[in-house]
Amino acid sequence: MTKFVKGNEAVVIGALYAGCDVYFGYPITPASEIAHAAARWFPSVGREFLQAECETASIYMVYGAAAAGRLSMTATSGPGMSLMQEGISYMAGANLPGVIVNIMRAGPGLGNVYPEQGDYNQAVKGGGHGNYQCVVLAPASVQEMCDLTLRAFELSFRYMTPAIVLADGLLGQMMETLVLPEHEQPRPDTSAWAVHATPETRKNLITSIYLDAPAQEAHNLRLQAKYAAMKADACHEAYLCDDAEIVLVAYGICSRIARTAAEALRASGVKAGVFRPLTLNPFPAEALSATLLGRRAMVVELSAGQFYNDVILALATAGGRCQEVGLCNRMGGMVMTVDDVVEAARATMRK
Repeated sequence: MTKFVKGNEAVVIGALYAGCDVYFGYPITPASEIAHAAARWFPSVGREFLQAECETASIYMVYGAAAAGRLSMTATSGPGMSLMQEGISYMAGANLPGVIVNIMRAGPGLGNVYPEQGDYNQAVKGGGHGNYQCVVLAPASVQEMCDLTLRAFELSFRYMTPAIVLADGLLGQMMETLVLPEHEQPRPDTSAWAVHATPETRKNLITSIYLDAPAQEAHNLRLQAKYAAMKADACHEAYLCDDAEIVLVAYGICSRIARTAAEALRASGVKAGVFRPLTLNPFPAEALSATLLGRRAMVVELSAGQFYNDVILALATAGGRCQEVGLCNRMGGMVMTVDDVVEAARATMRK
């Protein structure tokens, strides 16, 4: 079955098929349709929707629902995501799952409501305090807004850490055909760790505080071991990379622009390909390094080089060597054109 929906609406459909049974949120442009759709669809299928008084309240409601073993989520943009950082840190510290969708807008501060990717560092580096990480997935289509929301719930419960679906205003607002999932995901068993209203689960303790320093260090070491295990789920897509002279590296909406640019470059005699991470954390560093070995590359992003810096770091960490890494970027809600990317790629080839 197919539907013609906005990317923001596809997120809600994915959450419902994931088994999410409670949504907490506060509307903010360009993410408001997620709250609107959740308010309409969650109660209609016996799930719960609650509009919180603010974004800070939203994330702590997600925390509380997760502690009780519920599949919960919230969604926001820019300033709202900033307000949620403390709660996300608490969830990570308490080993609690939950999904947060960030439909990025331009910043810093209030910025504007146009698309940007300036929240990259906040998502993949952990915007709150402490040595924690979130799973971060980056859709590039309305279909993936649904599918990767499903995947976010799966990975969040597998690794017991918050998962972020990181998209931008263009993906949230665009409309495309969505093929609905075939069936709802089976619900995870939460009885071993959650605090249900039963005598058997009263022994379970949800906390992120360890007043003894050695115990706090041991807790952090356990978290780091978990994050290392997450690397097994790093995922990417390579397009026309087998014989590429230059590889365009991009995620989200920029990967679609890069894909068309690669096709245009090939039509003019330049062998170009596209490397797209689907998981920004864990980052597919080894796959990227292997793809770029001995080739030129150019990063395409809607920020000041946040993603570019991670591409360079991934190459260094994985021991890869690349001839040249260029950058084609815009900020403030401005979006580069295919011609911009083609010209920047040609400039990178000339270096």
